[in-house]
Amino acid sequence: MGESADRYVELVRAKTLTGALSASTAEVYARDVATFVDLAGEETVLDDLTGEDVDAVLLAFARKPDGRRRSRPPEAADTSSPSPASQSASSQARFRRSISALFKYAVLAGWVQVNPMATATVTAKERGGLRPQRRALTREQARGLIGAARELGGGPQAEAPQEVPAARAGRVRRRDQHTELRDGLIVLMLSTLGPRVSELVRANVEDFYTNDGVRYWRIFGKGGKTRDVPLPDDVALVWEAYLLHGRMASADKALLLSWRGRRLARGDVQAVIDRVQRRVDPDRRRSVTPHGLRHTTATHLLADAVDMDAVRRVLGHSDLATLGRYRDELPGELEVAMRSHPLLRGPSSS
Repeated sequence: MGESADRYVELVRAKTLTGALSASTAEVYARDVATFVDLAGEETVLDDLTGEDVDAVLLAFARKPDGRRRSRPPEAADTSSPSPASQSASSQARFRRSISALFKYAVLAGWVQVNPMATATVTAKERGGLRPQRRALTREQARGLIGAARELGGGPQAEAPQEVPAARAGRVRRRDQHTELRDGLIVLMLSTLGPRVSELVRANVEDFYTNDGVRYWRIFGKGGKTRDVPLPDDVALVWEAYLLHGRMASADKALLLSWRGRRLARGDVQAVIDRVQRRVDPDRRRSVTPHGLRHTTATHLLADAVDMDAVRRVLGHSDLATLGRYRDELPGELEVAMRSHPLLRGPSSS
């Protein structure tokens, strides 16, 4: 197992050199394969593993403590959610995909005669997998968040959030620590363009250009693919205000900088969203991740009858079928569809 895993991980990491995989994705594969080896036993022969053995490893991983998630006291536990000490549903599904990729390659390379994943019976549902849960914000929630971001992006005079006073801890923030314009831009771009968080933090100033009066963002996506997405006018205005008044002078070519002048990290984006959410009226506020905002973009563009191929190109998918994973149901949308049924409308005036 150990030798096979090492050779496979070397091949995976080599794909980052050609742009077939991002470095972060390759490291996720490497981490999952290392965990698989640890749970199955380094001295185990890869070709000896059966579907039952894989099931045992999948279940062991599901119960494995997740160090990224803090344990809560028993009285605060939510019985509808996985145990805080166990792996989340999405982590379990990702782990299974990583192991499936390992065995798929092992079959092609002749390391195993039979792929044990074909007889593995533990499914995502049996492992407490993904439950129906809205990831996209409703229209009211999205408008509340976008409204708060617009206020932050209104210009350099935008005031600091009331819930986070500048003089907290007895000191006043320096001018270069004011990140309101940047925060507003981040939330607007995530909410209206739906980029992956990795694409957002990789963006450079030079990736934006103007053509016929329209501002475009050349997004460098997965697998070395690029797409040019036009910025909505409101987002373009905040982008310009940020470059003029919000982005500090720095040798770093990154669009989004921390207050220390370094490229913003992926892990910082969630804190930005949460900070902007604190400005939203509590009745319209719901916590959301960067990926949840990607779902929000897809859901509302499709609900508004935007061409599916255009939405696919905005999100950077190669297959229309992938959009199904990003389309959440919206309350009341069936009622609206039936009220405006195309076969029951009167003759067109044109």
